[in-house]
Amino acid sequence: MTAFLELEGVEARYGPVQALHGISLQVPEGEIVAVLGANGAGKTTTLRAVSGTVRHSGRITFAGKPLRGGPEAVARAGIAHVPEGRGTFTELTVTENLRLGAYVRRERNLGPDIERVSQWFPWIPDRADQAAGTLSGGEQQMLAVARALMARPRLLMLDEPSLGLAPMVVREIFRIVRELNQQEGLTVLVVEQDARIALQSASSAYVLEVGRVAVSGPSLELTENESVRRSYLGY
Repeated sequence: MTAFLELEGVEARYGPVQALHGISLQVPEGEIVAVLGANGAGKTTTLRAVSGTVRHSGRITFAGKPLRGGPEAVARAGIAHVPEGRGTFTELTVTENLRLGAYVRRERNLGPDIERVSQWFPWIPDRADQAAGTLSGGEQQMLAVARALMARPRLLMLDEPSLGLAPMVVREIFRIVRELNQQEGLTVLVVEQDARIALQSASSAYVLEVGRVAVSGPSLELTENESVRRSYLGY
């Protein structure tokens, strides 16, 4: 299957510190792919390289074309990035956050889009005028995902969606992501430290170790390989 998103030999630095050492990975269209690994493995930097928020070398292609430019160019290409720590605008209302998610589309009538994301997050209409900063951590993470969906992306990138959240909330977020993938064909690249839940949702996964791909393959194979689980996945 032709890769929808492909990274080849991608390297990235933060000043003198090299964070990625020739990362290569593929995300087929319509699939969920997980990037796993410990803190400092290069997971977040991989997403930042795709979204154009860190300088990098190597080749990144999306939908058969070289992916170049900063975050706005990447968003216009059809990629939405939900960063680690949610990144909601806490002083703005829920509705204002959602409208900002659609800024690259430059459409005035966003009512239908808000109704659409409310089908996945039914609490949104009741909280429409509430400041995002007063939501619970789980609701803020869900709002961040909903805001990304307002851009009608072809690829959704999630960075540590489980971070700091209760297991029940994490399961609900991954359930929604799976349904978006299955019902709307949304392609998803998810970075996650919780290997168990990520592998349950993803069709394939890449495990990073100090900026390199240590192992990769179908999620089921990685789950059943005891040496991989013990050495790289921590369970």
